[in-house]
Amino acid sequence: MDTLEDFIRKLPKAELHLHIEGSLEPELMFALAERNGVRIPFASVEDVRAAYAFSNLQDFLDIYYAGAGVLQTEADFRDLAMAYFERVAADGVVHAEIMFDPQTHTDRGIAFGTVIEGLLAAMADAEARLGITSRLIMSFLRHLSEDAAFETLAMAEPWLDRITAVGLDSSELGHPPSKFARVFAAARAKGLKLTAHAGEEGPPDYVHEALDVLGVDRIDHGNRALEDAALVERLAREGMTLTVCPLSNLKLCVVDDLAAHPLDRMLAAGLKATVNSDDPAYFGGYVLDNYKAVAEARGLSHGDLARVARNSFTGSFLPPEAVARHLAAIEAVAGE
Repeated sequence: MDTLEDFIRKLPKAELHLHIEGSLEPELMFALAERNGVRIPFASVEDVRAAYAFSNLQDFLDIYYAGAGVLQTEADFRDLAMAYFERVAADGVVHAEIMFDPQTHTDRGIAFGTVIEGLLAAMADAEARLGITSRLIMSFLRHLSEDAAFETLAMAEPWLDRITAVGLDSSELGHPPSKFARVFAAARAKGLKLTAHAGEEGPPDYVHEALDVLGVDRIDHGNRALEDAALVERLAREGMTLTVCPLSNLKLCVVDDLAAHPLDRMLAAGLKATVNSDDPAYFGGYVLDNYKAVAEARGLSHGDLARVARNSFTGSFLPPEAVARHLAAIEAVAGE
C-alpha cells in the first residue's frame, strides 16, 4: 500500500504561489555570491539557516531582499529557476506559475531583460527536459509606489507576450490593494491576468478590495477571509481560487501550529483552496512537504488531497484542454 507521501508524489500537481527568488537555497546563495564577488551578511550556510527564525513577514522580507543581491546575471536567474524546477519535478509538480519581483533587481541596477531572459531560458529547459509547463507572474512590490509599478509595467512591454499575469506582494499591512487600482486596470487592458496577496497579515477588507477594486482572477493566501462569513460565502459562490501556503503560514506565525491550520475548514466551506510553497528555501519545504505537513496535521484524506490537486489546475491560467488532461491524470491516480 502507498504511504501518504507516495500518494501525494504520484498526484499530478500545479504550483500557483511560488516566488522564484524565495527558492534561493543557502548553498546556491553562497555559490552565486562567490561567482559574482558579492558580499553577503552570513559566514556560512548554517548561519543563513539560523537566520530563518522569523517572527513576522517583515523579518523574512529583510533577509529575502539581502539574499536576492547575489543574483546578477542571466545565468544566475536561469540557475535559480532550474534548481526549483528540478526539485519540484521530484514532488510530482507538472505545472508551475512562478512569480518574480523585477523591482527587487531593477532597483539595484539589474536590467529587466537580464532577469526575465534567465527565467524564460529555464522555463523552456524545464519543459523540454522535465515535462514541466510554466507561466510567469510579474509581481509589483506593494511597499513601493504605484508609479514605480507603472514604470515596471512599461519595462515589461517587450516581453508581455511571455508574461501571463501580474501580482502584488511584499509588506501587506498598510499597503491595501486599492493603492494599485490604476496599474492593475492598465495590466488588465493589456490582456494580463490578475492576482494579489490579500488576507495573509492584512484584514478581510483587503480581500474585498482585491476582488472589487482590482478585479483579481485569484487570491494569494486569503486565510483571514475566514473571519468574514459573507466573504467566505461569496468566494465559494464565485469559485475564487485561494493559493494557500501552509508552511509559510507556520513560519510567519499566521498560524501558531499546523494543527490549527484552516485548510480543511476552507474545503468544508466550499472554498477552492490549493496548497503551495510560497518561498520554500526560507519556509522549510517545497510542494510535497506542504501537502504532507498539512495532511498529517489536519487528517486530510486521499480524497481531500485529490480535490486540492484538482483545484490547482482549475485555478491555474492553463487553457481548458490542458486542465482537462491534468484532471484525468489525477483521477487515474486517485481512483487506484
